Amino acid sequence: MVVYHIPTINWLREIADLLIRAHDSALIVIDMQERLVPAMQAPARTIRNTRLLLKAAARTGVPALLTEQYPQGLGQTVPEIRKAAGDNAILPKMHFSCMEDQGFAGAFRSLGRRQAILTGMEAHICVVQTAASLVEEGFDVFVVSDATASRTIESEQACLARLSAGGVSVVTTEMVIFEWLGRAGSDAFREMLPMIK
Repeated sequence: MVVYHIPTINWLREIADLLIRAHDSALIVIDMQERLVPAMQAPARTIRNTRLLLKAAARTGVPALLTEQYPQGLGQTVPEIRKAAGDNAILPKMHFSCMEDQGFAGAFRSLGRRQAILTGMEAHICVVQTAASLVEEGFDVFVVSDATASRTIESEQACLARLSAGGVSVVTTEMVIFEWLGRAGSDAFREMLPMIK
């Protein structure tokens, strides 16, 4: 005998809460800096996907914040990301968790968004600690797995497993972009589609 699960209203609400909404989102790009990027696993993939996310964010009205960990030692944000960031703020920090830095935390809270979309490096240090701080404060957190990197694949995988077990949604670049777009046929969809293919 086959038993079918009939969704309850609460279950449907939980599924709806999983969707990434452009009007609820802020994109956070963590520490994609000159002296960090070359040491990462798949740096070209991480840069390419973060650039796509920055372009999609600009096209769909999603604000972005970028950070630099100790820029005097680790250098500035790599040129490809800095150019894609446009006028979005790039904030220096010393804490591993962005939310422990008063400048960043104030800038993020002032956006009034409840969903934080995280990319950057290193996954198992600054990304995971920022995600944990945001979850503690009650934000919905999404970490973009193919726009996030560590120096070793083991650290990257452990980070994503830990985040997922802790209630953070692990997503991909295309998931974020298509959820921001919401539908086909719009000007934003037509503009983004050639970049994604």
